[in-house]
Amino acid sequence: MSKEKLKITVLYDLLEEEPQSVPPPPPEKPSRAKRKPTRRKKKKEMHDREEIFEALVKLGHEPVYQVVDGRDQSLIALARGDADLYFNLTESYNGDDTMDMNLAAYLDLLGKAYTGAGPHALYLAQDKALAKKIFAFHGIRTPFFATSYKGKLDHSHDIAFPLIVKPTSEDGSIGIDTGSVVGSVKELMERIHYIHEEFDSPALIEEYIEGRELYAAVLGNDNPEVLPMVELDLSKLPEGTPKIAGKEVKWDKDTEAYRVTKSAVAEDLDEEVVKRLEETALSVYQALKLRDYGRIDMRLTNKGEVYVIEANPNPWLSTGAEFHMAARKSGRTYPQLIGEIVDLARSRYAVS
Repeated sequence: MSKEKLKITVLYDLLEEEPQSVPPPPPEKPSRAKRKPTRRKKKKEMHDREEIFEALVKLGHEPVYQVVDGRDQSLIALARGDADLYFNLTESYNGDDTMDMNLAAYLDLLGKAYTGAGPHALYLAQDKALAKKIFAFHGIRTPFFATSYKGKLDHSHDIAFPLIVKPTSEDGSIGIDTGSVVGSVKELMERIHYIHEEFDSPALIEEYIEGRELYAAVLGNDNPEVLPMVELDLSKLPEGTPKIAGKEVKWDKDTEAYRVTKSAVAEDLDEEVVKRLEETALSVYQALKLRDYGRIDMRLTNKGEVYVIEANPNPWLSTGAEFHMAARKSGRTYPQLIGEIVDLARSRYAVS
């Protein structure tokens, strides 16, 4: 890992009203005579950008924060920046999460060096229907599907119930909940209508694949490495709840679904299955032109069949996220993981 000191801008967007984070100054230590016993406070949960900022400091770099918030001024400030590298954590622009590819393209136009996927990869991964067509071309197994938008059927395999219905261009389980899995034509039509009305998006209608939910973290470019598999254990979901990673599982902390599900390194996979999962993940990573780091979500059936559900460029890098779980299992510390991503981007741009 390079020891060169870089000016690195941690670039992020604001999805909702929240104050811009700045690194807090180190607290002053009171003298021994004035020190008083204090109650132990619950550790504040940090944003991934704050954890990345701290890791960059530990690596000897000079990080600063910069936000794009939907105003022209934030784009102008970005154009005027002089960082050696931008650690790109943006997922939307002005609340529109289909615009992350435009921000990457803007960085390209400005000639800025940045981490993670370029605009092509962000577009290909975001349009799930298009991505699935690319998978089919490369012989990568993915659930049969159809797409529908306000009465128009854009594409259709001969699919069978049960089905899962979701927006074609959302991520983070947006638009996916317990009502997403349907078992009748009536339920299907109601769900399609909901997707159209709520998200103004074509509905992606997939065959529901029963199986284990496995995530492959991939790190690298020329010779990408698949890190140890992580599983989201859905086996303890309440009876009658579909075994899917919907918003109740991922975000709704007050629900039983959230409390009884957790991710952990999958320890019980045999060598042959792991090899098949790794080969599939690498094929997806390269087919969609992902770079530096990415996560591939798959289902493993009880017959040993691997189905690709989706690809995630620039996945969440929080210390509690699946990507870091996999990196830690591979022997990497959190700063080492962040430093490796920086080095991968630097080598692409030949930052000096």
